[in-house]
Amino acid sequence: MARGINKVILVGNLGNDPETRYTQGGMAITRISLATTSVRKDKDGNQQERTEWHRVVFFGKLGEIAGEYLRKGSSVYVEGSIRYDKYTGQDGQEKYSTDIIADEMQMLGGREGGGGGAGGDRPARAPRQDYGNQSGGQRRPTPAPASQPAPMDDFADDDIPF
Repeated sequence: MARGINKVILVGNLGNDPETRYTQGGMAITRISLATTSVRKDKDGNQQERTEWHRVVFFGKLGEIAGEYLRKGSSVYVEGSIRYDKYTGQDGQEKYSTDIIADEMQMLGGREGGGGGAGGDRPARAPRQDYGNQSGGQRRPTPAPASQPAPMDDFADDDIPF
């Protein structure tokens, strides 16, 4: 068993409007800041809220969809993987970043909440692509095959036995 699992699932609200940029090859890269809030009770019975902020990056078609339909305050479900990078800043100091690389996204809520526009009942998915090595080298996506097999999750909720 040589492989591991790197899976992140987040449900939260955007803290700002998406920022979309395009590579020289025309691929969309959209970044959002996503807030997740958890509530718990302390030892005195008072509710305590804790908000975590996540940097989420969408590539390709999923980046185009996120940039077009998400807005500050939108509620969204994101599935992806976590990536840690180390780089040298302009001041010469080593800096670290943690990003969630999204490969699925579902807009939540109604149109007034910023969600629900193009998502329908199915999550938006990015085609599986290799964005280069994990050590921070150049990221070049490999082209997706011309015809992809149908996803394995094409079944109705009525088919679930529990």
